[in-house]
Amino acid sequence: MRDCLNHRAGFDRVLMTVAATFLTVSASSALAQDQARSSAAELAIEAAIPRPEPANVPPPTASDIKLDTTATVQDSTKEPAKEPVKADVAPAPDKVETKPSEVATTPATEAPKSETATPAAPAAPATAAAPAAEPVKAASNVPAADQPVADKLKDIIGVKTSRHFDRKNERAAIEKFYGARDFAPVWTQGGSLTAAAKGVIARLKDAASDGLNPTDYPVPDFASATTPDALADAELKLTASMFDYARQAQSGRMHWSQVSGDILYPEHPVDPNEVLAKVTTATDASTALDSYNPPHKLYKELKAKLAELRGQGNGPVIEIADGPALKYTPAGKKQPEIVVEDARVPQLRAKLGLAENAGDTRYDAALADAVRKFQSGAEMKATGILDDKTVKALNTPKRDKQIDVVLVNMERWRWLPRDLGAPALGDAYVILNIPDYTLKVMQRGQQVWTTRVVTGKPGTHATPLLTETMKYITVNPTWNVPPSIVYNEYLPALQQDPTVLQRMGLKLEQNRDGSVHISQPPGEANALGRIRFNFPNKFLVYQHDTPDKNLFAREDRAFSHGCMRVQNPDQYASVLLNIAMPNEKYTPERVRSMYGKSEIDLKFPTPVPVNITYQTAFVDDAGKLQFRKDVYGRDATMINILKNNRGKDLEAVVAHSQPSYSRPATTLPSGVAVANNGGGFGSSGPNFFERLFGGGAPTPPPAPVGRRSQQQRVFTR
Repeated sequence: MRDCLNHRAGFDRVLMTVAATFLTVSASSALAQDQARSSAAELAIEAAIPRPEPANVPPPTASDIKLDTTATVQDSTKEPAKEPVKADVAPAPDKVETKPSEVATTPATEAPKSETATPAAPAAPATAAAPAAEPVKAASNVPAADQPVADKLKDIIGVKTSRHFDRKNERAAIEKFYGARDFAPVWTQGGSLTAAAKGVIARLKDAASDGLNPTDYPVPDFASATTPDALADAELKLTASMFDYARQAQSGRMHWSQVSGDILYPEHPVDPNEVLAKVTTATDASTALDSYNPPHKLYKELKAKLAELRGQGNGPVIEIADGPALKYTPAGKKQPEIVVEDARVPQLRAKLGLAENAGDTRYDAALADAVRKFQSGAEMKATGILDDKTVKALNTPKRDKQIDVVLVNMERWRWLPRDLGAPALGDAYVILNIPDYTLKVMQRGQQVWTTRVVTGKPGTHATPLLTETMKYITVNPTWNVPPSIVYNEYLPALQQDPTVLQRMGLKLEQNRDGSVHISQPPGEANALGRIRFNFPNKFLVYQHDTPDKNLFAREDRAFSHGCMRVQNPDQYASVLLNIAMPNEKYTPERVRSMYGKSEIDLKFPTPVPVNITYQTAFVDDAGKLQFRKDVYGRDATMINILKNNRGKDLEAVVAHSQPSYSRPATTLPSGVAVANNGGGFGSSGPNFFERLFGGGAPTPPPAPVGRRSQQQRVFTR
């Protein structure tokens, strides 16, 4: 065994000697080659021998030589068994070492056979540098006829997109959309309009039918666009108009904050990426773009009536002849009902949309009520008497004004959520129309129940427009008097009569910091009646019962401080409870059985959406277009904005001051009964929102996406 090891050691020494000899011979050959090449004869021979020219290969650098050396070392380590073979044959080719042509061509011929990348490394940069544009052309699906337009689009979108799109999210969507399609145009192919382009253009030109202004969505002249520059410009202009239409069709031409500080609807901005994907891939691009308009039934009915008002509808024009005044007198304690007859009554019924008893010539209670509603909508004194002034108004309606009113009502529908109801409750929701003073409960697209309401007075007590969710009902509520009433009405009254609150059944508490809280305990005489319907909101309004039932008989019912009084609260409660908790089988009688002196909260497992709206124009169940008095002046404000603010960004958000729930310290006059005698909270205690709805005050809504803040406008409730 030891002898074997000795022989192995000797063999290793032989190998090392041979390797050293090989290295010495290689160095000597290289030196001899350099010396030979310095000869003029050798240089001449070398010049005469053709050599392969590398294509655009840069001269070798130190790094190139280093890589080659490293690669040679790696080869020797990977295949150590072959090294002795090379060493044995190394002396033989000494005579051919001086042929540089073979030295130069050997790597090129061996490169395809070798598994290593050493010979190919210098050629890789040349391959990548020469045909740099080839991969783009190979991956592009742009037809040759559209490539010039695609090139122009790429240039414009790269540096000039803001010229067509001033919204950041739209610019980002454009870059992403066109970049993904190699900037190929989507509205033209080979210079001709695509089907999608024709659909979009048709919708933009018909914008007036949806109450929008077609001039806000200009359509470029593709017919005159004959160059790649013109076609690219027209491409982006049409896309910009499409964005504007989709955005305004969905959210409105003006943001609701432009109108008033007492409006708060949830934002639902469009996503430009979704618009591009939806419209450009739709079978019918016109229908796809039209889908951004409100889907609500009442909106679509207004759209049809707008066409009729503009002379695009069918049906003859009905004229009411002059004649004596017609008056209906209901039966009284000492006199019977008086119903007059007149030959003009059938025409009057048709004019007012009363289909029932169409040929009846009697001027009855139903017809008198319809006349009264017409007079109210026309801002006339609502007497219910058909006099000369009313006949003239019926025959010569202010059609332009009616069109304007319909337009702003359609605009307000764009502010509302697309889904008014709760899907888990069969799309149930509550909708209250302030100018009509009515409340309706809807489910599965049908009216479930309705009642009359009393709303806020015009001015600072106007009922706000909002969408919230009703979370619970309170039976036997405590009335926590709003700060506006406390400081604007009750405290000044105490200065005149220190006992006035005590006589009204109100309780005054003063905290150690001097702040005041006034409340009224539950009971039959409570200002909120027996039931309060709670949908927490920053305006501190709610719906409730009332001990004063007489106001429901009036035609105009704007009398409250902003909250909404419901005529039949026990029925309303049972309807809502049966929607939220159908297995409980609530009835009005069961609700009334809870009346007492202690508050009872009935919480809904699933909240019911509540939508407070302002519809001065709507289509009734008989298909008749109804108009109501602009009690808060919202129509006038919106018409003025639309007509006199051209060029102004009406979609920008106008910031308004937020309601304050704090109560300042107050010095009470002597003789005022204080329930807690100054022993209340050390601070001001729970604020009004917390006392009313529980929990903390509502957080301000997040800044809407894509909307820009504008000038300050102060609103004080």
